[in-house]
Amino acid sequence: MVRKVAVIGAGPCGLTSIKACLDEGMEPTCFESSDDMGGLWKFKEVSEPNRASIYRSLTINVWKEMMCYSDFPIPADYPNYMHHSKILKYFRMYADHFKVLQHIRFQTKVKSVRQRPDFSRSGQWDVVTETRDGQEERHIFDAIICCTGHFNYPNMPLKDFPGIETFEGKYFHSWDYKGPEDMHGKRIVVIGIGNSGGDIAAEGSRVAEQVYLSTRSGAWVIRQVSDNGLPVDRFNTRFVHIMFRLLPLSVLNWFGEKKLNSMYDHTMYGLKPKHRLFSQIPVINDDLPFRILSGSVIVKPNIKEISGSTVVFDDGTTAENVDLIVFATGYNYDFPYLPKNAMYKSGHRVGLYKHVFPPNLEQPTLAIVGFIHSDGAIMPQAEMQARFVTRVFKGLKKLPSNQAMIKAVERDTKKIAKNYVVSKLTPLQVDFVEYMDDLAKDIGVRPNLLWLFLTDYPLFKKVMWGPVTAYQYRLMGPGKWEGARRAIFTQYDRMYQPLKTRQLDAQRGSTTVFLLKLSLTFMAGGAGIYYIHQNPTTVSTFLSKLRPQSL
Repeated sequence: MVRKVAVIGAGPCGLTSIKACLDEGMEPTCFESSDDMGGLWKFKEVSEPNRASIYRSLTINVWKEMMCYSDFPIPADYPNYMHHSKILKYFRMYADHFKVLQHIRFQTKVKSVRQRPDFSRSGQWDVVTETRDGQEERHIFDAIICCTGHFNYPNMPLKDFPGIETFEGKYFHSWDYKGPEDMHGKRIVVIGIGNSGGDIAAEGSRVAEQVYLSTRSGAWVIRQVSDNGLPVDRFNTRFVHIMFRLLPLSVLNWFGEKKLNSMYDHTMYGLKPKHRLFSQIPVINDDLPFRILSGSVIVKPNIKEISGSTVVFDDGTTAENVDLIVFATGYNYDFPYLPKNAMYKSGHRVGLYKHVFPPNLEQPTLAIVGFIHSDGAIMPQAEMQARFVTRVFKGLKKLPSNQAMIKAVERDTKKIAKNYVVSKLTPLQVDFVEYMDDLAKDIGVRPNLLWLFLTDYPLFKKVMWGPVTAYQYRLMGPGKWEGARRAIFTQYDRMYQPLKTRQLDAQRGSTTVFLLKLSLTFMAGGAGIYYIHQNPTTVSTFLSKLRPQSL
């Protein structure tokens, strides 16, 4: 029986894992190597080795209603897309509300996690930690939850750029980027068109002489501010998800790409990628298209070679007198404290059952939370994973056999490779709604649409046609929250609240517009009557065409 649980990392995944353990009556101890909680979202002026790092201006690209935990809505007056400082404040409120801080040991690094000699029977682990004073401590835990993320180890593929050793300027990884202060008046090349690369290129172009954005494969770029000024996430509904299941993917790609190209033609802007829209997570950036249109960012193909201060691209064009190169080339991932035999490899990725449990262990007492890529925020997905994990730890949910889990992992690997563009750096991608529903089904908290339709039709409409916010997974089953229904009904109120910064008179219907519409209606009706009067056989001819022809 699992009682004592070690949680490694006090970022957003660690915080919700602590809470999930407490909800199930377990005793969590969280080890955090830094002096504060928040993980990735704790900004520091100087990047620390083997820790995630963000830049000063970073604002999350997920709508607040789609990123919050399922039983703790973000305050109504917080902006819809939040600066990292606001996100950290939200985490502090969450931690205070659910009393998780008392379970965190700060400035304590986990050095090793190893199975105990009787692991096959007990499932227990030996954990060695080190305090900031260098003092080692040894612990025994019944289970482990790893929440150390996958943005800790920058990938710097220097060997892929011949001549980099001759470069006369400065180069660094986006992990080291904090702001554009050192870019004033300089000529810059940004390598990579992910979200970080797009942000750095757009921000740097405000002060640089010129920014070149080099991309090997291109990207689809979408806006956060969507139709009618609403957050683009608002359209991630169950109805849309059902359409994805019913319609051919080629049709959905065509429609989505047509919609994006109506905003800015990706071919004309040099952005069009080799892959289709729904084969890879798109870049979310409202500013980048304008920076391209204004000429302050020039999109270029992959780099062929570097010679001194000259960068030569694959198409033969060059960028002269380059001062700075920023490698926005992604991250490697690692769990250096875990035993190598605890990880199961499947293709490019670490193979995990339900993207959580290593399938090859004799006992299911090790879980990885937050180690996924998807089209949604990590916070609600990590929370769902943690709820699933603690149910398994407590014995309320039994996992399949090792052989069955390994087969499931291999099926997932093939499915991911078929549906998405994957690589060594991005080996895993899941669909947000599909994944959340899959875990929710195992926990017993997936919304029952038929039951809602029959018993609470107003709520059914919100769940079916509204955004798939995490509150939906607190309506029923284990962990049910009485405030879930109200949170769903008020999610748009929280969207509008931070925009109500200027009092305006309520708009009244214009009498002139009403009369104009009424006049046009009468004119159209009159024209129709006049036409029929002049052509009396029109109606009978039309009706005869509707009748089925006799054989």
